[in-house]
Amino acid sequence: MIKKTVAVFALVFLSPLVFGESANDRIDETARRDTTGIETTDPLELWAQFLLTSNTDRMAQILITLGTLGKGNRQIIDNLNNHLMGNNLLFRSGADVHYTVVSANIAAIMELGDSSSYPALFSVLYAGYPEVIAWEALGALEVIPGNLFQFLINVIRNNPPDEKFAAFRVGMSIDRLSVSEKGRLAETALEQALTDTANNIDMNFMRYAAINNLAQMRWTRANALAIRHYYRVQSDFHQGNASKMRFIDAIACLGALGNSDAALVLGLQLGLINARTESTGIFDPELTMAIVQALGSIGFSAAFDHLLTVSNLPYPEDIVAAAGEAISRLRW
Repeated sequence: MIKKTVAVFALVFLSPLVFGESANDRIDETARRDTTGIETTDPLELWAQFLLTSNTDRMAQILITLGTLGKGNRQIIDNLNNHLMGNNLLFRSGADVHYTVVSANIAAIMELGDSSSYPALFSVLYAGYPEVIAWEALGALEVIPGNLFQFLINVIRNNPPDEKFAAFRVGMSIDRLSVSEKGRLAETALEQALTDTANNIDMNFMRYAAINNLAQMRWTRANALAIRHYYRVQSDFHQGNASKMRFIDAIACLGALGNSDAALVLGLQLGLINARTESTGIFDPELTMAIVQALGSIGFSAAFDHLLTVSNLPYPEDIVAAAGEAISRLRW
């Protein structure tokens, strides 16, 4: 399917054959135009010249000029969007593209400032270009007016896993989105990632990244999703499919977002740890500390008995002190 799409873009947007010239006519015309500067202010004529030339410097020059002359011209905007999308598809398929032309295409689109360019610019970000090209596309997304938040939400909800994760990363890294918008993006990303049953690597990375971002933002609306994530990571950890750090991050997220439901989940876990410690003396200090601190952050009084029990068991001083601190933060 990708090869077919690439071929269509290459034929329609990257080839001068759409104008019907013979090979000799094209060579002669290209040679003549490549030795001249920009001689017209008609954007459609410039686009025709662009399609006729193979000189990358001239192609870049024309694209930059079209960024100025083509504002508000729907045909030019669409042509530049489609040309960039076509190059992205070619590049993803393994074909060579001219970075100079791609860069000029991005600059022209940024100058045109039309939100219809979001898909083409976004596709740059997961095409595998050098970092400098990706940063140019990200910069264009930063400044082109429009509802970028809704565009990214739609990608996270509807697109393939690699594009979902790319949209999430864009949303978290871009400055134009508000904290509220970023919180909703991260919440949606976590929700989508939790639906994955195929253990897709992009979905897994997006889930873990969403948890960390939600914890940093203390986005309490995602509390129920964070509990679902906690149970999944707990299971993965015990099966050897998730690291201890992933499990600790899940616990910390509950501490940052948690309500009474999260406190009950963690209180039950601390109760189990206390019982095992009392009977065997075996416990994991890092996990125990993480749970104690998370319960203190939530401050739900139902955790009191579990936290108080800590001081009566052979835990190290730092865990006992953390339990005392957590008790002092409980709300009655």
